[in-house]
Amino acid sequence: MDRPVVPLGRPRAERADAKRNRLRLLAVAREMLAESGPGGVTMDALAERAGLGKGTVFRRFGTRAGIFKALLEEEARRFQELVLAGPPPLGPGAGPAERLVAYGRVRIAFLIDNIDVARAAMERDLGRPAVEVDMTLVHLRMLLAQSGLGVRDPESLAVQLAAALEGPLLLYVTSARAVGTDAEEAGVRLADAWQDLVERLFRSDSK
Repeated sequence: MDRPVVPLGRPRAERADAKRNRLRLLAVAREMLAESGPGGVTMDALAERAGLGKGTVFRRFGTRAGIFKALLEEEARRFQELVLAGPPPLGPGAGPAERLVAYGRVRIAFLIDNIDVARAAMERDLGRPAVEVDMTLVHLRMLLAQSGLGVRDPESLAVQLAAALEGPLLLYVTSARAVGTDAEEAGVRLADAWQDLVERLFRSDSK
């Protein structure tokens, strides 16, 4: 089985006009985000620029954080499709080691590209991201199961690798910005470190 079950949820059926409004709002939100960053995206400004009523925006997103939650969910679905059905080595068709390396490199780039949106998606009353769409642990479990590494506890290893991949990212990128390091450069260094980790894991098993 090469299609891990990821808790993205099944989109609810929606009327044609509701779908049209949703796509319009998301497209306009992306434009505003590109122009002025998350700070420039507000419920009022989005409604005005999209040419829709403020009530429509509130019904669709609920809160300002909900706008960014919707953007993250859409990007996460695109990322998942690349992993599940895209070309190798990210998608099916390559060996477990190659796919682990590719997944980490692309995942790091995805997280860095969306880090400001993720921050803006924080619900103030919850103190955590408004969206929790994460296929990393599920995918790592699957690839480790296929690898035949013979480790004592594949489940715990998957947890450790997921933490190594995603846990330090926010702190690392924030620190890099503080000392003037470009986020893209920080991402390349993280991706290289991930590749070193995976290659050493598989190399040690072959000895």
